[in-house]
Amino acid sequence: MAKQSMINREAKRARAVERHAAKRAALRETLRDPATDEQQRREARRQLQALPRDASPVRLHNRCRLTGRPHGFYRKFGLGRNKLREAAMRGDVPGLHKASW
Repeated sequence: MAKQSMINREAKRARAVERHAAKRAALRETLRDPATDEQQRREARRQLQALPRDASPVRLHNRCRLTGRPHGFYRKFGLGRNKLREAAMRGDVPGLHKASW
């Protein structure tokens, strides 16, 4: 089980990303637009850099929904490898069963 502080920190980052997503997208679109003049581009870059660091989506890290474990995460299921195995053994994951050959 991950430390509760790490799980809470990750949740806080996710909220910050969501809160600033629209503004970040608008500023990035301004930067990509070829019709934007240099002064507007500079101002958009300054505003983008002024956003909080935790508002950047690349700072998010996938974690197991049950334990908060950051490593061994399966995106398709949203679980860490340990909890995925337990759920598969119980039959909670449709279409997933233990391999045997």
